Amino acid sequence: MYQLNDTIVAVSSPTSDNRVILRLTGPAAISILHQLFSTLITKQKSAIIPADIIIDPDLTVNAKLYLFSAPNSYTGEALAEIHMYTNSSVTQALIAKLLANGLRIAGPGEFTARAYLNGKIDLAQAEAVCEIVTGSNKFQLAAAEKLLAGRLTETTAQIRDRLMDCLSLIEAGLDFSGEDIEFITRDETIEKLDCIKQNLQQLLSGSISFESVIDLPAVGIAGATNAGKSSLLNRLLGQPRSIVSDQLRTTRDVLTGLLTLKNCRIVLFDCAGLIQTPDSILDELTQTAAVESLRKASVVILCVDISKTNWTEDIAIRKLIEPEVLIAVATKSDLLSEDALADRLARLNKLFGAGFLAVSAKVGTGIELLQNKIEEKIIGLAFRSTNRGTTDQVRDAEHAVALTVRHRQAVTEAIDNISQAVTELKAGNEEVTAMMLRASYQQLSNIEYEHVDEQVLQRIFSRFCIGK
Repeated sequence: MYQLNDTIVAVSSPTSDNRVILRLTGPAAISILHQLFSTLITKQKSAIIPADIIIDPDLTVNAKLYLFSAPNSYTGEALAEIHMYTNSSVTQALIAKLLANGLRIAGPGEFTARAYLNGKIDLAQAEAVCEIVTGSNKFQLAAAEKLLAGRLTETTAQIRDRLMDCLSLIEAGLDFSGEDIEFITRDETIEKLDCIKQNLQQLLSGSISFESVIDLPAVGIAGATNAGKSSLLNRLLGQPRSIVSDQLRTTRDVLTGLLTLKNCRIVLFDCAGLIQTPDSILDELTQTAAVESLRKASVVILCVDISKTNWTEDIAIRKLIEPEVLIAVATKSDLLSEDALADRLARLNKLFGAGFLAVSAKVGTGIELLQNKIEEKIIGLAFRSTNRGTTDQVRDAEHAVALTVRHRQAVTEAIDNISQAVTELKAGNEEVTAMMLRASYQQLSNIEYEHVDEQVLQRIFSRFCIGK
């Protein structure tokens, strides 16, 4: 899969225009740089070298070279970054020259893969690099940085040590089963294993799920026709993204916009107003598109016009979309007096079995509260916790570590094996107990180093972008 005896190159900056960072690593990196730069490149040490890079006989570009000698580099090999202010055409011409000199384009995540294969980082830290690059909110970024710093590795290493202590004492008891020696009592072992199991469960519950927020979460606005969805979208985005009209069924397509909240960013979208019985092919198509988009959304904002007195259609719409995470919003609250508003809110809460937030897109009432509620739900999804308030979630998320699906599977399997070990120990089957504890120990070890074939590594690093 990965060949470590060749030299690779890729653009490592977000765009190929303006400031460009070209990264190369491998055994031929230094010799290639001697051909490109007008300044002598040292082979002995790391350095920052300003120089002119020769693209062709008629084109020289001012650049700065960041040189990292092996093994004191990110990949563990000779590594260089060429920083220059230029455009994509010059960048492609330079890459073509490098390829003509025997380099090849790096694959997705190949720089980080080399760092892992050369022992510079463990597998959990390698995955953290991808999470940092693709992070969509500050909590995910902070959790990924903790993962890169080795927080997960340190935690699981401590738990493995405690597992090994229990396993050693159990196996010592088996070795001296014929002697009148008891290294640890059964109850003491069960107590220790229960404690270890609880620590692993806390690791799962107190972590951010990376995959749930690897892309920007989508929040959809749903409701009946003329329920104030478009006005709410425009108010939240702060710009006229959607047409607002008293005429029914103005919105026919899914309209999106990027909304930046205090701690995260989301994709906010509005779609066609939902109706119980579409009366045309066009209505059926727009309804199908709307329902499909809403069912894929992380959070759905259900808009109900509080100025109405009959909400039969709105109840049917809620059943139609079946949102997993719902924010109930009573729109057009500015049309009612304070007493009438309180009465209508109480009726809506009882009718829908949900707490409605009164908002007015026209005058801005409740918009800040709605933004806070959206953020609370998004953080809850990332943190896999929906039973705590925003303050608790923010505090917990700031101390969380990011876990991928692979990490969660390893920890979950370790917990299952410890549970089985306790069951077997209570039944007096010490040999089976020892076997289950060894399996649990190995599963936690796999977080740092996966004892599998190259297909697993390919699957992990294929999620990376090229140049990382």
